[in-house]
Amino acid sequence: MGNKTVETMASVEEYLSSIEPEEKQRDCRKISAMMESLSGQPPKMWGPSIVGFGTYHYKYESGREGDFLRIGFAARAQNISIYILPGYQDFGTELSRLGKYKKGKSCLYIKRLSDVNDKVLEEIIAKGLRLMAEKYPE
Repeated sequence: MGNKTVETMASVEEYLSSIEPEEKQRDCRKISAMMESLSGQPPKMWGPSIVGFGTYHYKYESGREGDFLRIGFAARAQNISIYILPGYQDFGTELSRLGKYKKGKSCLYIKRLSDVNDKVLEEIIAKGLRLMAEKYPE
């Protein structure tokens, strides 16, 4: 069985334009520009609501394998989810300086960009990309 979340041909611009309220749309556009600049990759839609940058191929010991985004984000009802695929276990120093957030294993949840230090967010994204490049070289 393959991934439920796969790269699609959907328009990133249409997705970004559909985000409400306007403040969240502006924040997502800034995050998109930041991720594109740091990754050097154009944005692509993954599933109906994730904007991803770059891809990597994984293969588990079980034999399951597939392709997934290196970094990305999604506008959710309550927050903006930022996906750093190595996970956030090695980001304690950066997270302590970030500002207001919640986190899951590979997700960082922020209400709005004004709640966090955008320079620290850039550091986190860049570090996530470095860790992915070490584990999954392009």
